[in-house]
Amino acid sequence: MKEGKATKVEQSLYQKFGKTMKLLSINPRHTGLHTHDIESLTKRYGMKVWESYLENNKPAAGRVFWVYAPNQNDITIIGLEPYPNTKKDSYKKITLSAVRGQ
Repeated sequence: MKEGKATKVEQSLYQKFGKTMKLLSINPRHTGLHTHDIESLTKRYGMKVWESYLENNKPAAGRVFWVYAPNQNDITIIGLEPYPNTKKDSYKKITLSAVRGQ
């Protein structure tokens, strides 16, 4: 790999992230995003935390975690993580960024 050049994996992630951001900006409830709230993260962070898919049907598929902040119609990305396993307490491993102004 040459310095300053993205790998194929990084390029793929960039494309998926860009598509997800476009869909979120148009309609956070777009069916392709499979957006849903994560109750355990909502309780931990004291504000409703949403999860949207970057990809699906892959091991460790990418997920975007976000909140409506700082204003009601603003979306702030607070995490980009692989999908946690399906065990009951899987979201305990997820650590999200703080939202400034909250």
